[in-house]
Amino acid sequence: MSFVDTLRQWDEAVTCADRQDWPEALSIFLSIQQPNSKICFDIGCLHLLNQDLDAAEKAFDCSIRKDEHLAVAFFQRGITFYKQKRYEESSADFQRAFKALRNNQVIDYKALGLRYILYACEVLHNVALAEAQLGNWENAQKNLAKALDYKTEAKLSVIDKALQATLKQKLFRLVEFPSKTLFKPNKHYVAELEKKDYLGKAKVVASVVPQDEFSGFAPLQPQVEDGPAAPKEPEVLRALEGEAHTVLFEFVPETSDELAVVPGNIVFVLQKGADNWAYVVFNERKGLVPYNYLEPTLDISLGSKKIKGVARLHSRDPPRIPERIQGLSPGSTQQQPEDNSCFVKIRFTFNFAVLVPSGSSYMVLIEKISKKLNLNSTAITLSSDSRGKNLIDNNTKMEDVWSRAQGGRITLWCTTKEQSDGKPQEVYLVALHSYESSNPEDLSFQEGDKIKLLSKVNQDWLEGQCNGNTGIFPASFAEEVPVDGQ
Repeated sequence: MSFVDTLRQWDEAVTCADRQDWPEALSIFLSIQQPNSKICFDIGCLHLLNQDLDAAEKAFDCSIRKDEHLAVAFFQRGITFYKQKRYEESSADFQRAFKALRNNQVIDYKALGLRYILYACEVLHNVALAEAQLGNWENAQKNLAKALDYKTEAKLSVIDKALQATLKQKLFRLVEFPSKTLFKPNKHYVAELEKKDYLGKAKVVASVVPQDEFSGFAPLQPQVEDGPAAPKEPEVLRALEGEAHTVLFEFVPETSDELAVVPGNIVFVLQKGADNWAYVVFNERKGLVPYNYLEPTLDISLGSKKIKGVARLHSRDPPRIPERIQGLSPGSTQQQPEDNSCFVKIRFTFNFAVLVPSGSSYMVLIEKISKKLNLNSTAITLSSDSRGKNLIDNNTKMEDVWSRAQGGRITLWCTTKEQSDGKPQEVYLVALHSYESSNPEDLSFQEGDKIKLLSKVNQDWLEGQCNGNTGIFPASFAEEVPVDGQ
């Protein structure tokens, strides 16, 4: 199914939902062959409205699988688990939603097409309720006390009432997501679904023949001896890297390291991964695009004023998007490690990977990571799970750690002393230039704005928060300022 067809059906489904025709909306959503994470989320919400909890759980599973950073999907799946009385799984999902907030008080999903604000204090409120259902009243009180630190509005007095209830060991009400609220497709994309007539009816605008009735454009014009000079070759063509390819199908990114392209774009492939994804540059932006959406350009001459042999565009449906190999950063070759080596993916404030010999000692591994983070190894704590329970240190049998590697790859979690002592120190940037977003996940700002740094996507892109919005932006558009300069 092409992107245009998916977009059209998505728009039809939300239109039915706006009319409260829930069965028809769900039917249209389920007919979409390759739904993205937002569409899967919408399907889960409609199943919740129908009280079909098993189907809702599967839909939210799919949404999270396609976008592991979508906090509101973890929140909704936590609510689904709670209604199924699976309180341990519910508590875990609410905690994942809180972690995805990255110490922000709120996430406003308006820029992504969802009119909803997810509050950190409400997430912690639901964590506390799930713990209370398990009889862990002390944990419930701790989470509610923590929620008070994240409370942003007086109307959220529900936190105070819940805390009073836990002191009496009484249950309180669950904070629920309004399931009638759905992700909507980008309105600019929807507007382009309607064909437009930019030319209109041809008229005679000039002619050397009196009473000319010709209906074309300026017939019988005398030849100009010295025509205008051909336009100069764009400077950017002289500095391009990689191999030229033509985009055959429209591709809409679902993650921050992917790049939006449309049919006819000329992109330059810098690297092609073993998973059939290509790392390309287009309009001075770099990102990942499915390689089977591209076709090599037959002949491109950077020294001439013409690009010849551009590959034909296809009108058929695009091929299936290849599965991404997890564990390496965007732009890496994503090749399999050598027989005696292992790729170690480190989950930190940002994710990165290191390559170490298989069966390495703890000191070899920690030294690699400390160099990557530019921190002393004594300040780094490693664990083999997200909750930090299975610590890895000098006393750990590394044979047990490496035995969990699959295909020469393993994932570990990392924290630092600076992070464990309360909230991490916030980093702020100042915008050197204004930046207008060209994709839903981008962050817009004006020159001089202060931007709170959330994470490093890669060496060229950062994730930040500015004026209540969150998104990614080019690293070259901002520079760090001292904390006391806020």
